[in-house]
Amino acid sequence: MASRAYREFWGFFFILPFLLVFAAFEIYPFLDAIYLSLFDYGIGRKEWIGFGNYSHLLGDDVFLKSIRNTFLLVLGVVPLSVGFSLAAASIVIHKSAAVASFFRASFYLPIVTSQVILSIAWLWIYNPMTGVANYGLSLFGIEPVMWLSDSSVTLVAVIIVVITWCVGQPFILYLAGLGGIPSSYYEAASIDGASPWRKFWSITLPLLKPTTLYVVVTTTIGAFQTFVVIQLLTGGGPNYSTTTIMYMLYETAFKYGNLGLASAMGVLLAVLISIFSLIQFKFFRSDVEY
Repeated sequence: MASRAYREFWGFFFILPFLLVFAAFEIYPFLDAIYLSLFDYGIGRKEWIGFGNYSHLLGDDVFLKSIRNTFLLVLGVVPLSVGFSLAAASIVIHKSAAVASFFRASFYLPIVTSQVILSIAWLWIYNPMTGVANYGLSLFGIEPVMWLSDSSVTLVAVIIVVITWCVGQPFILYLAGLGGIPSSYYEAASIDGASPWRKFWSITLPLLKPTTLYVVVTTTIGAFQTFVVIQLLTGGGPNYSTTTIMYMLYETAFKYGNLGLASAMGVLLAVLISIFSLIQFKFFRSDVEY
């Protein structure tokens, strides 16, 4: 008993620095945001209003629209990013080491590149007059699209941009996960006459559940926190069609100086992310070991 307590003590001792940093930069700011959300708080004022900020947000049409836009962004980015990454990894895993290395570098490059630089590049791509996007459409006889000024397509344009830098990490993780699945499973399935689709559905997907859980949760969190591309490409417009909770939080805090209301938005955003994460943990958890 004493030796076990001794081992646990040293375990906590070695993770103590991380716990202190986590508490200082994650837990304390979140608890402080909850506290500030109960005040009408800004420069030179701090008045207790209880849940007034929350009731105000739930009655604010712009904030409700930002919730809708955030959900559409997440529902567009996460399935497409995860699905494309898994499909690409399933193809590349059977290629030579040189080809796999090339695709690893290609997919991972956007992750290590500044989102500001990528957003500026997409700003040029979406240019209605000289952009590559409309040039590509013109080859098929399609009229130019006002990618960043037409409220019916602007959110789709943002989703496309976000996907381009969301597929890198899932692709790398899926390659690692696929490489860890014993080939004997597929050999046994081939002997039983299983088709490639049956192998993928009955062997690959179940054994990749732990990887898929991590990928889905982290991609969802990243999609909820999308900010840079909206700030640089659309500014939340046109007509609030790309205003998300994160972008509205930024404007409320730093443009209008209402820190209490912005804190309430941050708390609600954290609650939404937690709900989504819990659902994903329940759906993707796996007891499979290999």
